[in-house]
Amino acid sequence: KNLIDFEKEIEQTYSEGKIKAPIHLCGGNEEELIEIFKDIKEDDWIFLSYRNHYHALLKGMHPDKLKQKIIDGHSMHIMDKEKKIFSTSIVGGQLPIALGTALAIKRKNSKEKVYVFCGDMGSEMGIFHETIKYARGKDLPIQFIIEDNGVGVWTDTCSAWGMRSEHNLEDKLSNPNI
Repeated sequence: KNLIDFEKEIEQTYSEGKIKAPIHLCGGNEEELIEIFKDIKEDDWIFLSYRNHYHALLKGMHPDKLKQKIIDGHSMHIMDKEKKIFSTSIVGGQLPIALGTALAIKRKNSKEKVYVFCGDMGSEMGIFHETIKYARGKDLPIQFIIEDNGVGVWTDTCSAWGMRSEHNLEDKLSNPNI
């Protein structure tokens, strides 16, 4: 079952009233995520926001297990200790926890790495910038990935922050840790 088919099945299950909690579906970035996950190893950690179904599948969570978690009301905060998946429905909430995990990995001289995914709206928050500054200063094994679709909950990211689109993108692209 591919990523798109999985999300269509979840959407259908939700439409049938079998999921009683909010869901946040993925879509439109399948190819990019597949490329990114080619570098993510089994022992690496992923930290996510509430748009996380594709990530969990690409990290190796079985589709049936993920679907059951979603049906049980956990769509926007998927966790799996064995697969090293952590997500939260709090915008930016994954950032400091990912940072702490990366610091612990460095202190124990592990080969693990942390990949933290953040939406474009979340990447404009102060916690995002503070996390990057600390990670750079401590040379931590962490990679930041901004999933930029230009909107956050139907709000244009640049308009929300009073920025020009090209300025926003240039700032993000000039950061070597993103």
